[in-house]
Amino acid sequence: MEIITTKLPGVLILMPKRFGDNRGFFSEVYNKDTLAHHGINTAFVQDNHSLSRDVGVVRGLHFQAPPHAQDKLVRVGAGVVYDVAVDIRKGSPTFGNWIGVELSSENGKQLYIPKGFLHGFVTRTPNSELLYKCSDIYAPDCDGSVLYSDPDIGIDWGIDTSDFILSDKDKTAQSFADFDSPFIWEPETQ
Repeated sequence: MEIITTKLPGVLILMPKRFGDNRGFFSEVYNKDTLAHHGINTAFVQDNHSLSRDVGVVRGLHFQAPPHAQDKLVRVGAGVVYDVAVDIRKGSPTFGNWIGVELSSENGKQLYIPKGFLHGFVTRTPNSELLYKCSDIYAPDCDGSVLYSDPDIGIDWGIDTSDFILSDKDKTAQSFADFDSPFIWEPETQ
């Protein structure tokens, strides 16, 4: 497995090897020992699977606060999404910066997003399926979101935002300026 660092410390792109033939391919997408060898020692406890039927579905920007903060390992089972992580660790040199990666069933890329980052995505093809592992259970009382289109973050989603399809929660998410992050950057662990 190839691991690619990003401009956001801790956010990694994982490229599992694929072995193909005339039938299709095989790929090992998760191996605890392989990830530990690369410094990822996350104990995942929950797997999620979402289907977005239309192009332009936005889910995010979401986070889960302590004590149920989540590391995530995200991949696409079908279709194409543009997946985004935003640093929300107070004091971080990259606070408010974002990274976006196209994840698809064809390219097989995965995105590792540690605690202290917002997460969101937009679908680029119909019937896109996002699959992700989480290091903690879903806890509604710790769930939060920041507006996907906030100009203080300035995410370029890569497609026309006027046709985005959003949940009511994501339409009314708080602004980045009003957001009081529960995460603190700890330089000694970076």
